[in-house]
This record gives sequence, structure tokens and C-alpha cells, in this order.
Amino acid sequence: MPSTSPRLKPPRPGRHCPAADSPRRATSSGRSPHNIPFISFPPLLIAPRPSALGPPLQLISEAYDILKTLGGLTNEELASTFKEWNKPESEVSSFLVEISAVILNKKDDRPGCDGYVLDKIVDQTGSKGTGKWTVQEAADLSVAAPTITASLDGRYMSALRPERLAAADVFEAIGVKQPAPAPGIDKAALVADVKAALLASKITSYAQGMNIIRAKSIEKDWGIDMGGLARIWKGGCIIRAGFLDDISKAYRANPELPNLMVDPGFAKRLAESEAAWRRVVGGAIAAGVPTPGFSTSLAYFDTYRRRRLPANLVQAQRDFFGSHTYQRLDADGWFHTLWDPTFSSSDSITTSQYNA
Repeated sequence: MPSTSPRLKPPRPGRHCPAADSPRRATSSGRSPHNIPFISFPPLLIAPRPSALGPPLQLISEAYDILKTLGGLTNEELASTFKEWNKPESEVSSFLVEISAVILNKKDDRPGCDGYVLDKIVDQTGSKGTGKWTVQEAADLSVAAPTITASLDGRYMSALRPERLAAADVFEAIGVKQPAPAPGIDKAALVADVKAALLASKITSYAQGMNIIRAKSIEKDWGIDMGGLARIWKGGCIIRAGFLDDISKAYRANPELPNLMVDPGFAKRLAESEAAWRRVVGGAIAAGVPTPGFSTSLAYFDTYRRRRLPANLVQAQRDFFGSHTYQRLDADGWFHTLWDPTFSSSDSITTSQYNA
């Protein structure tokens, strides 16, 4: 089917790089540059793959951005870093990390061009709609999937390139500068921290994707073998990664695992990565480098492990303005409070229970 993403206008050719005679791009006929028709799949059949595909793409791009923008790493250093990360013993090794190293190292060999191809690619990401299907499915199932949602939002934000360029001019004019390499930064330490943040964020994103699939399996009585599903993804899938074996083992050990994060092995990895994860997110925020994937993944981790959340205030507010009622820690049942008699509508019971 034709792409649902906005049409991307090719950038003007640079002074040292003439326009291509025959650029390859998807056409309005709904075919790829290789004349292969795009195939439309039902959302429920294709959702499991993009539910885990979008976040790794976003998270890897954020790792690249932090290392390049804040760490000042060159393309050669970045390619070397990603190649190191993809070694068999690396916990973040994956097909996407592997190809990222190749992409980072690719010189522009077109006549009259110099530099790297990656640095000349327009920073707008296309979208086929599968990420949207996944987020919609998660919402329908009342399953939290913030990292997946953040990845989708990242694509939508990238498509606003003209607006972003204009906004940069507006804020630079009043003193809000673009992020730049931190002076005296320890590149090796930053690389180690970003690797840990990438691992932790990937764990949370896979946890969210697996929970969407599990919830749908329960709803439809599909009986999906979660451990077997992770094993299948290792066989030539775009999202194949080194720790898929560990995901499979986690679900084999506990088929009723409520969340991948609480598997003993993955919980240990998250605990070991936590400090670095917070340093990376905090440093990026302080410098103005957007990390929606890393930041949202950390918030998901923090929210899931909290003994008490401020949701009690949210529910009290809902009861105040809509009489949605609430539950108590010290008694069974649902309750409503007349919070202030001067608000005439506050005592109108509209529901006895709620879902999300």
C-alpha cells in the first residue's frame, strides 16, 4: 500500500555534491524502489514485530545523538563504538546495531561529493502505520507502552522539519542555544554510560511489547508461547538481538511472568544500569538533547517499581469533578466524597466503577 508518511522533499544539492540523475524512492503507485508491491497486513498480525522494532530504532538513534552531539565523537569513532557494541559478548548486540556501524562508516562516493552519506540525509523519518497500529492496540488493551509511543512521536516530530528550523531561529534569537559537545568530557565514560542506558531502555521496550502481545493473547485466547515467540524473532528478523535468548529463557522459567523487568536476570541488569541510565538522561536533559525513548523508558521503570504513586490525587480529582468514586486502603468497596458543598455538581454519582 502507499506510504502514509508525509512526502519528503529532497534537499537542495550542496555546493560540493551535484544532484543525482535518477534518485531511487518509493512511488505513488505503492511500490518500493525495487518494484516490489507493499503488502498490507491486518494490524493484529503485524503488530508484534513493530511493537519491538520502533523503539530499538529510536533508542539507537538517541545513543548516536548523545555520543555525537554531547560527546563530540566523530563518525569514525561512532562506527568503531557501534562495531564494539555488536560483538557477540555484548549485551546490546543486534542486527540494528550492526547495520548502524556500517551506515556510520559509509563515505559518500558520488562524483563531486565528500564526507559521509549519513550526514547528508534529511532528518525526517517515514512511517508506514504499523507503529500507530501498535499504540492503538496498546490503548485498547489498557497496556502501558510509553517507549513505543515515544518512538512513534519521535517520527511525527521529525516530520515537522520546517517548523523545527523556524523554532530554532526563534529561540536562538532569545538566547536558547543548540546543544553542543560538553568541554572536557570523558568520551570513554560517556560511551560506557550510553551503552548501559541503551541496554536498560531496550529491556523496558521489549517488556512493553511483550505485554501487548500477552494481553491480546489472553483476550483472544490465542495461547501464545511468549518464550517461543522471542526465539522465533531470532531467525532472520529485523529485531533479532543477542538477548532474545534471555527473553525466551525468562518466559520459559515463568510463563506467567507479569513483566520482563521483574525476571531475576533482567532485574539485575536494570539495577546495574540504573546509575548510568540516570546520568545519561539527566545530562541530555541539561544540555537540551531530546531523548524521548531513554527518558520515557526510565520513567516506565521508575513508575513500575514505585510502591505508591500520586494516582490517589488523580482519582480524588476525578471524584471531585465527576463523582467517579475511589477505593480506600483501609476499607473494601467504592466510595464518593462530597469534597465541597459549594460545588453543586460534585455530589452527582455518575459511575460506580471505572476502567483506566
